[in-house]
Amino acid sequence: MRKPVIGVMGGGESASAEDCRLAYRLGALIAAEGWVLLNGGRNAGIMDASARGARERGGLTVGILPGAGTEQASRYIDIAIVTNMGGARNVINVLSSDIIVAMAGKAGTISEIALALKYKKPVILLNFDVRTLFQMYSGENLLHWAQSVEEAIGIIKELLARRR
Repeated sequence: MRKPVIGVMGGGESASAEDCRLAYRLGALIAAEGWVLLNGGRNAGIMDASARGARERGGLTVGILPGAGTEQASRYIDIAIVTNMGGARNVINVLSSDIIVAMAGKAGTISEIALALKYKKPVILLNFDVRTLFQMYSGENLLHWAQSVEEAIGIIKELLARRR
């Protein structure tokens, strides 16, 4: 019987020490259950911490890497899949996982959550309030809200005027 593959998605350099601690524990418990841990494979943040937790408990780890080589791979990844796809690898992360656990991240993690929902994969948000992420992008003037078509047109005009 095939082992369940649990995808752990979350931020790299943006991950806090607390989130990395949780990711390590999650990886360890995934391994203790005999499941395979799959993540983005890099040697940063949630990816590195969850892989380390799983590996140190004797688990199997798979990393789906964004680049054309393994130089960014976590040393705790057993099987490194090189994609040279950048963020497009998120589709592989999701489709190769049976269940997704999403931890604090940014737009890449949000894309993985959206893809998981699109493909009917269960998603568990672990210590991750996605509303705060959307607020961050709003603060960076990248995400806007409109209550009417006219308001949307007004925002478009403002954004276009700033580009000139």
